[in-house]
Amino acid sequence: MKHAGPRALEALEPALEALRTVPGLVERKRGIFYRGGTAFLHFHEDPGGLFADLRSGADFERYAVNTKAEVAHLLSAVRARAASSPHGERRRDAQIGRPLKDR
Repeated sequence: MKHAGPRALEALEPALEALRTVPGLVERKRGIFYRGGTAFLHFHEDPGGLFADLRSGADFERYAVNTKAEVAHLLSAVRARAASSPHGERRRDAQIGRPLKDR
């Protein structure tokens, strides 16, 4: 499956515009988003349609993005993951509630 080309990305432009507003995401190249220094989201196209690969831990999870409902599902997942810790949940000191790294 190849990365989405210019025509496919043009079809996804409303979704790309919404993604550009998500805090913490940086679009380094059209349709390729990073979070911190890590690839977070990119798009593919094939005869079956358009798909997004969204980072899930060390791997990517594939989402179809061919309908408005599918795009809405992806945007919801992106917002939820972007709001979480970029490297998974950090351990917290149970007594004071601060991340151990910040001590």
